[in-house]
Amino acid sequence: MAPPLRKNSTITGRGISRRSLLTGAAALGVLATGACARVDTGAAEDGGDLLDRLRDQGMVRLGIAGEIPYAYIDDQGNLTGQAPEIAKVIFKELGVERLEPVPSEFSSLIPGLASLQFDVVSAGMWITPERCAQVIFSDPDYVTMDAFLVPAGNPLDLHDYADVAAAEGIRAATGTGWAQGGYAIGNGVPAGSITYYPDQVAGLDAVRQGRADVFFGTRPTIDSAAEGVSGVEATEPFLPEVDGEPQIGAGGFAFRPPETNLRNAFNEELHKLKDSGRLLEIVEPFGFTEDDMTDLTAEELCS
Repeated sequence: MAPPLRKNSTITGRGISRRSLLTGAAALGVLATGACARVDTGAAEDGGDLLDRLRDQGMVRLGIAGEIPYAYIDDQGNLTGQAPEIAKVIFKELGVERLEPVPSEFSSLIPGLASLQFDVVSAGMWITPERCAQVIFSDPDYVTMDAFLVPAGNPLDLHDYADVAAAEGIRAATGTGWAQGGYAIGNGVPAGSITYYPDQVAGLDAVRQGRADVFFGTRPTIDSAAEGVSGVEATEPFLPEVDGEPQIGAGGFAFRPPETNLRNAFNEELHKLKDSGRLLEIVEPFGFTEDDMTDLTAEELCS
């Protein structure tokens, strides 16, 4: 979940403005929790040596959560998605040619990173103050809004979380560890009425089979789930609010705290992609648009 902005915050053609975020304050943190088995603190005082080690071995391990369109294994067994395709370009520029995916449940990504199961989280993870206390983030590579997956025709006329809260006896659903459950509860949806599924495929099945009336997710996630599927539809995207405060979701790559050298080098290449317009070209095939681009920084989102 991303930190909230004041009511006068805006979304423009270049995404959410940096200036608007500076007026924000954190609320409703959805935290990826778990015990950290061990943390690599080698060379921490000098910003870490992971980048040098990755160059030597020619390979980086990416933690992914199997969520379309952010990061997943396609039907041919290839790693792809918005985040891995960005990573392919950046790590090649950094001298690391090969990417090895390490699938994980979303809620286990931060613990898995801390316990050295992989080197980088590449899953479109939202940058929040709670997560920033555990990892260091690249600057965000996208912003997005929320949407719902509902039965065709949207029989309950659901367009935001307030509508869900007002629908008596509703059976709601979202992904495990996703921010949307917190948004719904913050709008008065009973916690006991929300079922959590491991991914949007399970959520799609729940809606199609009549076990859920609505499945919450980000706009790209919901659009991907609904595409070409009969019996369901995606609602129009909307900016969620909690207690009148807009909730802005911006995602990036996560690194272990000692590895600032790797994070900084990654950021440098990411900003080159942004400045050249190539970032949008990379992510457009996955449903991202100019409106999803942003000039926000991780520092702003973490504060």
